[in-house]
Amino acid sequence: MQLTISSTQLLRALQDVSKAIPTKTSLQILENFLFVLKGDTLTITASDSELTLRTSVKVDSAAEEGSIAVPARHAIDLLKELPDQPVSIKTLSDSSFECSWISGNSVLPYFPAEDYPEIKGAGDDALTVVFPAEKLVEGIASTVYATADDEIRPAMNGIFFDIDTDSTTLVASDSHKLICYTTGEVKAPEKASFILHKRPASVLRAIIGKDVEKVEVKFDASNVVFTFGETTMICRLIVGKYPKYREVIPQNNSNVLRIDRALLLNTVRRVAVCANKASNHIKFDLKEGQIEISAQDLNFALAAYEKVSCDYSGEDLTIGFKSTFLTEILANLSCQTLVMKFADARRAALILPSEEEAESEKICGIIMPIMIA
Repeated sequence: MQLTISSTQLLRALQDVSKAIPTKTSLQILENFLFVLKGDTLTITASDSELTLRTSVKVDSAAEEGSIAVPARHAIDLLKELPDQPVSIKTLSDSSFECSWISGNSVLPYFPAEDYPEIKGAGDDALTVVFPAEKLVEGIASTVYATADDEIRPAMNGIFFDIDTDSTTLVASDSHKLICYTTGEVKAPEKASFILHKRPASVLRAIIGKDVEKVEVKFDASNVVFTFGETTMICRLIVGKYPKYREVIPQNNSNVLRIDRALLLNTVRRVAVCANKASNHIKFDLKEGQIEISAQDLNFALAAYEKVSCDYSGEDLTIGFKSTFLTEILANLSCQTLVMKFADARRAALILPSEEEAESEKICGIIMPIMIA
């Protein structure tokens, strides 16, 4: 292999895929980038066997095609220290290659490309849908924080993509809270679904640039492939059956609170300072035109409450929540005004943007109450 490429361009490509390099692995070859040079295109792959990232860059010149596995940490550390200039990569023997720049060079080991595991994508029976990049990033950001860490029910550790003929819904839940993000811009000729683990979901959200317009999503029962620009992400799907989430979304909660989201979020945060650190319990006392939020920790003689004017219609209601769950939901909504709908003190509360702000995308969440003394 012999090529010349901009150091900045190569570093950017390596950093784009480096999120798939494992921190610890029993398969040492995965601590390397796989370089494959064909024509004037260098394809770079990184993988931890569950998640694979691949990107392609044009080289300035290519004298000899080939493929090698390059130590990831050494390559990135070296390129970070170089100013933007052409660098030449040339294999010297069966085990080392030279990286040359204007004023010097470095000799590094490489490993046979044949030792790198074969990366399998989606099969011939795969279904393909296209996401507007903005909607995919927004959908992941709106839901990933609500995923669980559940060894017994691994399906809860990811985002459920529920794809239908007229819309697509992304769902995440840890059994205490549930978030749904729906967009009408993604459709499929037939109903389909898959569960994407939270880690690759977070990586995908981070690597989709603002200049990306569309993301092609191709998936079968085992794997999913996301393709955008010159980048491809391949990952294994969580195998399992996702709960019937639509059945737990309240439909007839008749007690309705309408309030400024930032005001409610900041109030909950202030009051929660005096909540018991183990339980994080806070209490809502709802009356017409007013909500009182309170918390106490009897062990340390701490207590706080705050009254806030609001638009509330319904029966007088006292209900408790875990403050950390509530603040997570409120902080991840982007609306100015939100609506909370309650049935009673024992059943889940529904949280959604004000009807005036709901457009073609719909975000809704539910939060389970806690028993209060």
